[in-house]
Amino acid sequence: MNALPLAGVRVVELAAIGPAPFAGMMLADAGAHVTVVRRPGGHPDAWGSNPVLDRGRTVVEHDLKAASGVAAVLDLAAEADVLIEGFRPGVTERLGVGPAACLARNPRLVYGRMTGWGQHGPRAQTAGHDITYLATTGALDAIGRAGERPVPPLNLLGDFGGGGLLLAFGVLAALLDARASGRGRIVDAAIVDGVGALAAMVHGMRARGEWQDARGSNLLDGGAPFYDVYACADGRHVAVGALEPRFWRELLAGLGLADDPDCAGDHLDPARWPALRASLTAAFAARTRAEWQTVFDAADACVAPVLDWQEAARDPHAVARGAFLTRDGVPQPAPAPRFIDPTPGDLA
Repeated sequence: MNALPLAGVRVVELAAIGPAPFAGMMLADAGAHVTVVRRPGGHPDAWGSNPVLDRGRTVVEHDLKAASGVAAVLDLAAEADVLIEGFRPGVTERLGVGPAACLARNPRLVYGRMTGWGQHGPRAQTAGHDITYLATTGALDAIGRAGERPVPPLNLLGDFGGGGLLLAFGVLAALLDARASGRGRIVDAAIVDGVGALAAMVHGMRARGEWQDARGSNLLDGGAPFYDVYACADGRHVAVGALEPRFWRELLAGLGLADDPDCAGDHLDPARWPALRASLTAAFAARTRAEWQTVFDAADACVAPVLDWQEAARDPHAVARGAFLTRDGVPQPAPAPRFIDPTPGDLA
């Protein structure tokens, strides 16, 4: 087996911005043949084509405001397995390439729809961006330091995690069903729904009384001193995730704090967190990031250097895994996940 798992799957992508093209990239990376339909002479993103996000596709130009362009898209849909679009609700219907028109031509088609607010609801027809969608899910309120304003987590959590990735998952689930049943489906992927799903663990912790709604006061939001970022002597930073007792013990040993009375006892007790944070802050500030990396690289203390974008591409682990590549002169992350053919030993 050498072909990627989606080899032979045909996808039509109506050009949009952000999460929909990310889903198209994921499908193309997995071997699907993705044809992007753009308006003549233009790209939907105000900043133009993105050499990474737009990779791996065939681009055609059709004017969806002209009958010939609509006919061309319907012809593409008739031969496709999947169509994905990222317009506001009702736009493709008005253009003549909505689900009803496409499924009339191809009853097996999976029609994937990507929006921020979803296909219905009070906000469905209003504009938004990653930050505004996150604002209504509870997630944005939880990200940031105690006593400070919430911090946008780039646009990774909404556009790409809760949006494009969930769209790709949804269309693949529907595609499996379509191949078994012979009937296509409409996939309504909304960023607000996807972010809610990604926050499932936090909702579960809240239900058990293990999560406080005060920002920066919890186990995973920077409230705990053993799950935070610390400044080093050179102004660089390290990330610490020593949650479990054995990782905590390795952290203290590496920092030279194994016998420090301020670090004795239950590190999970929030009453002790201020003292623990003071000890860790002082310890990390005594050496450079590179020196701490030497201490912790082979340890199970869950400590890692905070790398910038350029450093990340040169990180030895990333290099060993081929996590970055260069296409057309543009450095970029390699497709993920990886698809590995089983060996005879795997099948024994």
